[in-house]
Amino acid sequence: MKNINKKLVNMLLSAMFLSIGLLLPFLTGQIQQIGNMLLPMHLPVILCSLVCGWQYGLAIGVILPIMRSLVFTMPVLYPSAITMSFELATYGFLTGFLFVKARWQCIRSLYRCLITSMLAGRAVWGIAMLLLLGFKGEAFTLSTFISGAFINAVPGIILQLIIVPGVMLTLDRTHLRPFRKASGSKESAYE
Repeated sequence: MKNINKKLVNMLLSAMFLSIGLLLPFLTGQIQQIGNMLLPMHLPVILCSLVCGWQYGLAIGVILPIMRSLVFTMPVLYPSAITMSFELATYGFLTGFLFVKARWQCIRSLYRCLITSMLAGRAVWGIAMLLLLGFKGEAFTLSTFISGAFINAVPGIILQLIIVPGVMLTLDRTHLRPFRKASGSKESAYE
């Protein structure tokens, strides 16, 4: 019975994160350039994977961009929403999976998981763009990849590196989602 309750809670929380992901981009005024800089759909996917588990984060990562494209027409379905699905699925999977597999859960390991998943997600986005737009011509170049994945996204990356650990620390301190510490470990979860 306890397992069913946990699954139900995770499904409800995932639905909440999906709703947040659908609505959060309205704060950028549906202006694509601002959305590309602040990455508002990334936060709910990353938090979902950390709170509910990588399976839920992966599912929300796949669904969110496509659903938002179909409901609100932003991002554009091809190629943006499709490639974002691969990118956000990577964030959802890797962040949750690496954090659960970490020897102990602390801020340091959270940052390692976030940075690893951000780099992998951007690489997956680049590969998906390359496959969708093709290898020939000027459609998607290395400079376009670097610009789209890193340079333009710096404000969003900084935002994620501030907000996600802040939320997770709050959840840990309120015992709503406490960090797991290795047995016998004397290291603080806040280091």
